[in-house]
Amino acid sequence: MSIYQARLAEVVRRDPRYAYEAYEFVFAALGHTQRLLGRVPSEDEAAAPGPQYHVSGRELVEGIRDLALREFGLMARVVLRMWGINRTGDFGEIVFNLVKENLMSKTDQDSLADFADVYDLDQALVQDFQIRLDEAEWTR
Repeated sequence: MSIYQARLAEVVRRDPRYAYEAYEFVFAALGHTQRLLGRVPSEDEAAAPGPQYHVSGRELVEGIRDLALREFGLMARVVLRMWGINRTGDFGEIVFNLVKENLMSKTDQDSLADFADVYDLDQALVQDFQIRLDEAEWTR
């Protein structure tokens, strides 16, 4: 296990409400959200990215929805539930656990309230689920 993974495992040990994979997914979703918003720091800036690369709690939760649907499709809600995630506020709990361990950062304006009730997971991941067909894939 690398140092990074060991630190993440320690976060899970301290707060076992969420699976290890949930924390990994939030990290992946942060990068995904930064790409969607055009806020990816360069390699030189990656160690200490500036505020122009910051993603708000609401933006992150929207990026999480997008990545979950891309990665897991209609199973996204089931996967998140298996990881202990039942509401958007759970993503805030995960982020703030990572902030406490210095694995993520926040601004003075960021709070757990930013993640609360952004959307209903059942509605967003199941009832509103749409299959999107990329026309380019059909022409191959």
